[in-house]
Amino acid sequence: MIYKLTTVITQEGKLFIARAVELGVVSQGKNVPDALANLKEAVELFFDNNPRAKKLASKKAPFVTTLELQHV
Repeated sequence: MIYKLTTVITQEGKLFIARAVELGVVSQGKNVPDALANLKEAVELFFDNNPRAKKLASKKAPFVTTLELQHV
């Protein structure tokens, strides 16, 4: 089965931090592709150790947008 997870990648210093938002699983890498590959492995291990966690993952792509706010 294919699961679609919301993934957020930020750069912190020299590392890229990848987060699977729905699951709270986090990994890192020296670049974006490495961070994603490491996150995929971490999520697979998370699913293996927590079979019920698959219910948290969606089979549909989530809607992601941005919010722009001017604070006065």
